[in-house]
Amino acid sequence: MSRKYFGTDGIRGRVGVYPITPDFMLKLGWAAGMAFRKMGACKVLVGKDTRISGYMFESALEAGLSAAGADVMLLGPMPTPAIAYLTRTFHAEAGIVISASHNPHDDNGIKFFSGQGTKLPDEVERMIEELLDQPMTVVESGKLGKVSRINDAAGRYIEFCKSSVPTSTDFAGLKLVVDCAHGATYKVAPSVFRELGANVTVLHAQPDGLNINENCGSTHIESLQAAVLVGHADLGIAFDGDGDRVLMVDHTGAIVDGDELLFIIARDLQERGKLQGGVVGTLMSNLGLELALQELSIPFVRAKVGDRYVMAELLERDWVVGGENSGHVVCCNHTTTGDAIIAALQVLLSLKRRGENLAQARQALRKCPQVLINVRFGASKVDPVEHPTVKEACARVTEAMAGRGRVLLRKSGTEPLVRVMVEGDDEAQVRGYAEELAALVSEVCV
Repeated sequence: MSRKYFGTDGIRGRVGVYPITPDFMLKLGWAAGMAFRKMGACKVLVGKDTRISGYMFESALEAGLSAAGADVMLLGPMPTPAIAYLTRTFHAEAGIVISASHNPHDDNGIKFFSGQGTKLPDEVERMIEELLDQPMTVVESGKLGKVSRINDAAGRYIEFCKSSVPTSTDFAGLKLVVDCAHGATYKVAPSVFRELGANVTVLHAQPDGLNINENCGSTHIESLQAAVLVGHADLGIAFDGDGDRVLMVDHTGAIVDGDELLFIIARDLQERGKLQGGVVGTLMSNLGLELALQELSIPFVRAKVGDRYVMAELLERDWVVGGENSGHVVCCNHTTTGDAIIAALQVLLSLKRRGENLAQARQALRKCPQVLINVRFGASKVDPVEHPTVKEACARVTEAMAGRGRVLLRKSGTEPLVRVMVEGDDEAQVRGYAEELAALVSEVCV
């Protein structure tokens, strides 16, 4: 469908710049409430991360939903996957997340979940978009939606996370450093790991509305690396602002990305006879992941970049594990969306079961050197990705790497950039090819 407001993962932008404004959020709440009410009695859960604008947008959405006759249940600051889970358990028609994920505090956005805890179907998004262009109305006073607050939401979600590992699980003796990015995991994540017996040092869990993701979390992992080394921890865990991404740091301070976490989880499931089908990655997943899974005879397919597309591929194939190298990891045997805490628990469970540390667990995956160059193409009407000269050069480079390398050119969904990515066995060769292709892309854009 052609979307006017919705991107691949909801609506996102700079606070105060349309459509991330209070008046739009009021109308969005009304349009969503009207759309959901068509399914019958309507109950909508609303949660948010810790950025200061969340309070403003929560109030606006609440008013719009109520005007449409939808009942609202407020969750307060909660991880995005928690809202997906609670939407299911409260049998709500939908869940709304107010968050801009890993972006700074001056961005914000809206994500929707269906009553099943999955992304909204296209037809529902289309209905909401159509309603946004209609005049706003208000149901009669006796049919206005009521608003309540779920006070035990955090406790419910903590128990859900713990239920993703066997009840006998005990991480006693495991020394962790957990970076909450001053975001939505700041209360629940430390509790989950502590209640399972781990010794937990917490970083960046004092949100003030402005410091979310600021030099911390999965996008700025340096302070976590330092804390792991200084504290002689077994490993570190870094979340992003809304708790759907996770990266780790091993005891040597080395970063362990989403591809490596995905490999550790998939291998463990295979060894326990619980891997259903194969693994879904994305076009940006490192070739090393594909080759390592191949060694284990685990099927691997690539989806377009974005957890929405990973999830769609998993559902279509009836597989249970997929993710992105950025740290979105989906474990469909436990939940319906990317969940950073649950993914981290599955990694810890694998380490305990195998008697390995994180540095040892990642050794079977040898990441291929990958070079990514962004080329700005301005107002050029030429599609550089489809240009015959560029396509011919990509084919030539791919052939030259003889199955031990990969070329990917794709346009950014948010900026006028072409991302030129080359990966393979030889780092110098890979860099040379990437620079050659980037120069060619730049040339045809002139």
